[in-house]
Amino acid sequence: MTASTAPLKGYRIGVTSHRRSEDLIDALERRGAEVLHAPILTIAPAAEDVDLLEDTRRIIASRPDVCIITTAYGMRRWLEVADASGLGEELQETLSRAELYVRGPKARGAVRAAGLADVGISSDETTATLVDLVLRVPGGIAGRRVVVQLHGYTDGVQLDRLREAGAELQTVTPYRWVRPENGGPVRALIDAACSGELDVLTFTSAPAVDALFSTAHELGLYPELISALRRRVDTAAVGPITAAPLEAAGLRPWVPERFRMGALVKLVADNLGRRSGRTLTSPAGAIRLHGRAITVGAEELILGPAATLLFRTLFEAGGAVVPRETLARLVSPTASDHALDMAVSRLRSALPAPGLVQTVVKRGYRLRVTA
Repeated sequence: MTASTAPLKGYRIGVTSHRRSEDLIDALERRGAEVLHAPILTIAPAAEDVDLLEDTRRIIASRPDVCIITTAYGMRRWLEVADASGLGEELQETLSRAELYVRGPKARGAVRAAGLADVGISSDETTATLVDLVLRVPGGIAGRRVVVQLHGYTDGVQLDRLREAGAELQTVTPYRWVRPENGGPVRALIDAACSGELDVLTFTSAPAVDALFSTAHELGLYPELISALRRRVDTAAVGPITAAPLEAAGLRPWVPERFRMGALVKLVADNLGRRSGRTLTSPAGAIRLHGRAITVGAEELILGPAATLLFRTLFEAGGAVVPRETLARLVSPTASDHALDMAVSRLRSALPAPGLVQTVVKRGYRLRVTA
């Protein structure tokens, strides 16, 4: 494959979709990409939501005292399915009589969009903190009817805490997705993004974004994930609705003008392909960077995540000096000089010509390039 036929060679792309994922993966791999697939969310069609409707009827009949809303999408879908089955007005009235607690701003927004009001919100958008809040209500929750809207991975520990406090607990699951064994592909995807082993993370539905962020929260990795997506892993969304939760998290996803999967693939290929178009001349030969793959002269090699981040920064500087402080922040949360020195040493060892990375005393590092 050449650069023209494989514009994504050297790049690793995360695919989060379940529906039509084979089409997306095939399109990316044909262009040379390595794909890490983790289907985040598989939604049952509304017509098959027998369990959801049964739970909804039971909740309406029980007249709950407290309702815990964990996700915006779950709230919206619960109401939509109830409306479609003729239970919408009864569910709306039932929820209006209950004390509603929400896990974060998006869940609060969904509650308020439904014409309802919450009485409390988690301070850090985790289920554990939200349960803490519910357990502190005056008089406790012993003997009170409590409904929890579940999402993604069911947090059994938090449900047990409510039961142990004496709550008459019911749950409702507006959407269902399968927990992979042993942490599974979703955890692997989050780890890969956090460690910089992905170049782009793609999304074809807003619920998948919500589910990924929710899982990262529960794993305690949300701040690390968002930091990685802001600094070194691009995101791509099939359209503005899918992009909305990414933008709400402070990200700037790539969105094609035509909201189709083919347009998404083309946008990713075009944007990453432009990164591969630049060539620098060095004493060791021409240098090209395409994802984690580096070509120096006739030799091609794949670098690890930290080395790729360092090399890309030096490459983009085009031979100008990059300050130590800038590079140190890329490899160490504490901007440690020792961590930087070790990372540069490993980078030099990986390159076919170690002298390509030059030390500029008391200033930083630069690539040794010629005009």
